[in-house]
Amino acid sequence: MQLSTAPTVGRWRRGNPDSQGLLGVLSVCATLLQLCAGCPSECVCNSLEANCSGRSLVFVPALTSLPEGTHTLLLANNRLSSLPVSAFANLSTLETLDLSNNYLDNLPSRLFRELSNLSDLSLRNNSLTVLDRELFRGLTLLRRLDLSLNGLAAVPLGLLDELQGLTWLSLAGNRLHALERATFEPLVNLQHLELGMNPWECDCNLRDFKHWMEWLIYRGGYVDAVECTLPKDLRGRDIRGVPVEMFNYCLQLEDENGGGAGSTKSGSPPCFRGTATPSSDGAVVRTPAELPDCVKQRYRPVSVRRAIGTVVIAGVVCGIVCIMMVAAATYGCIYASLMAKYQRELKKRQPLMGDAEAEADPEEKHISSVA
Repeated sequence: MQLSTAPTVGRWRRGNPDSQGLLGVLSVCATLLQLCAGCPSECVCNSLEANCSGRSLVFVPALTSLPEGTHTLLLANNRLSSLPVSAFANLSTLETLDLSNNYLDNLPSRLFRELSNLSDLSLRNNSLTVLDRELFRGLTLLRRLDLSLNGLAAVPLGLLDELQGLTWLSLAGNRLHALERATFEPLVNLQHLELGMNPWECDCNLRDFKHWMEWLIYRGGYVDAVECTLPKDLRGRDIRGVPVEMFNYCLQLEDENGGGAGSTKSGSPPCFRGTATPSSDGAVVRTPAELPDCVKQRYRPVSVRRAIGTVVIAGVVCGIVCIMMVAAATYGCIYASLMAKYQRELKKRQPLMGDAEAEADPEEKHISSVA
């Protein structure tokens, strides 16, 4: 039996071209079958990417069947209006997620909580009007976030707290009137910020955020044009070019409204952090929405432009003082030299005056004797 099979095995090993081609075809077919078996019918998949774009999808396909190790998921240009809270479960290897050009108007809290390796998220051109402050929890590796062309009227405090590695952010083309500085302070690595095409109201509510933008630009970051729509005298102007002195009246308004220490602001209760109702275990519990403004505020460094102006003014004043001191010293030296010269001449004249008095004494004695 061994003698009869040996020649066959030898011929197989010598490399029959037909057999090698058949093996290659079978290998490719096996790979394709494996990918197709793990790819939703609405998508096109390869080893790293699942492309479900432009399929007119109304519901998210079964993503649990994606090939293992998928890094990119494209769901753009569909008709998605909502997403289930478990839509992206068990996709921890995902690094790029594109949900742009859909009809999403409400996203559940912590929708992306299991995407721990996500670095690029696009929600561009949807119908988002409100974002839950817990939406981006767990996305500690996110580097790029696109929220442009939506209907956002505000960015809630705490939304960006865990995105400390974020370097690129777009909020362009929304309905933003003002932003809180404290919302953006956690973004210590941000380098690019887009805020254009928003109806900005350049009043006291935007003053602190203006200072934060100046700080971002000062450390090398980029911020696009932030054009004012209100008030009328600032319409069309970039707030970055508006002098900070134009916001000095905000401090006066705060004082008039009782914004000083120990007073209330706009009728709100005093800022006592310990007045929240304790829970059953004795801990004080209060949601961020219930916190007064004075608790939400964080340390706010001085405006860069104001600091430069202060340095320039201080330099001018010091220069004037130095010039005055030099002038005073020069005047003192001249006055001292003139007085010294006067004293020397006075001393020279004193002996001559003494001789004249001596010559006058005999004549006075003779006259007195005759009398």
